[in-house]
Amino acid sequence: MLTCRLGSSGAALLASVFLLCGGMFATTPAARAENPITIGFGMALTGGLAPNGKSALLAMQIWEEEVNARGGILGRPVKLVYYDDQSNPSTVPGLYTKLLDVDKVDIVISGYGTNMIAPALPVIIQHKRTFLGLLGLAVNTEFNYPNYFSITPTGGPQPKQSFSKGFFEVAMAQTPKPTTLALVGADAEFPRNAMEGAHQLAKEARLKIVYDKSYPPGTVDYTPIVRAIQSTNPDLVFVASYPPDTVGMLRAASEVGLKAKLFGGGMVGLQSTAIKMQLGSLLNGIVDYDFWLPFGTNATPEALDFLKRYQAKAAATGVDLLGYYLPPLAYSDMQVLQAAIEGAHSLDQQKLADYLRSHTFHTLNGDITFGPSGEWTEARVMEVQFQGVKDNDLEQFKSPRVEVILWPTALKTGDVIYPYSTAKN
Repeated sequence: MLTCRLGSSGAALLASVFLLCGGMFATTPAARAENPITIGFGMALTGGLAPNGKSALLAMQIWEEEVNARGGILGRPVKLVYYDDQSNPSTVPGLYTKLLDVDKVDIVISGYGTNMIAPALPVIIQHKRTFLGLLGLAVNTEFNYPNYFSITPTGGPQPKQSFSKGFFEVAMAQTPKPTTLALVGADAEFPRNAMEGAHQLAKEARLKIVYDKSYPPGTVDYTPIVRAIQSTNPDLVFVASYPPDTVGMLRAASEVGLKAKLFGGGMVGLQSTAIKMQLGSLLNGIVDYDFWLPFGTNATPEALDFLKRYQAKAAATGVDLLGYYLPPLAYSDMQVLQAAIEGAHSLDQQKLADYLRSHTFHTLNGDITFGPSGEWTEARVMEVQFQGVKDNDLEQFKSPRVEVILWPTALKTGDVIYPYSTAKN
């Protein structure tokens, strides 16, 4: 056996070296943990948008966990810093001011929805930040901010029209063609943009608009609105609404016995599993937009693997159990951000914006490129119809026979049941 004997001074020196090295190895992870890349945002965790906001947050947290398990970004861990915007646009400027001026986060991204993105943008512009917006409909048309990028399947040169194009394409393909249209929506940012796009498409289709009104956000009783629409006897009823309004409008339509050839179009909330379960058979016949369903070419191995991971956590966290609507887009939002940081090799805001403008990004929602206004260069909005929905049956929503894709043709899984008065039965 080989032994090595040291004098007291040598032993002390060796002990010091070990302590020094041990201290270095012990503090390195802690130092890294104390210097994460911070990503700040507001999110609807309470209020009317919370069902979707909570599911988006879970998807983002899954991304955070997975990225950190792989070593982070640029050798640093990532940390999400978020606050509840309460589904209230008035809270948003203060939240983003705090994130930027007090928390001093490295990156800011948006919470969920047009109504929450629009009030954040003036703060973002003032601070000259690059900004990813999650499900904002044509928000940047009012600001023309060059460093805004939309994570929303609406897009192309006419993002407002792209949201409702499928509704009008399905309607005008019927025989006989519809001739009259009722338009209704809340007096808020998203519905206004959606209705503006619907106006333009109605003009192109030479439809006569027989009802065109908005209602105050927070409206509780929608029965008078539906009765007023019914009195105009429209062929088509296009509704631009957020989840609470959507539920109220559908219940009122059932109570009044609304007669129309197509009903729906821009109703946010019908993509949420909890609201689908709440409404059940009242969904039948509704023709509405959707952004992603795990059918056909959408059902890539990557997307299905994400859904498996998401659904494994969903029940325990009390969020949307299926996660078809917002979670894939929220995860894609983070994929784009990660690719931009890694591609630019920087957190510099202008370098990130330049990289986002000039590259294609592979995501769960397919490859994304951004146009001059920050919208997707290619829209990917679907139009679907609920058919044969039963009450109190979660499993049915996993089938393409219940939420039938009508448009675009490449994703089509079935034909429309027309008119609505027949389809709802």
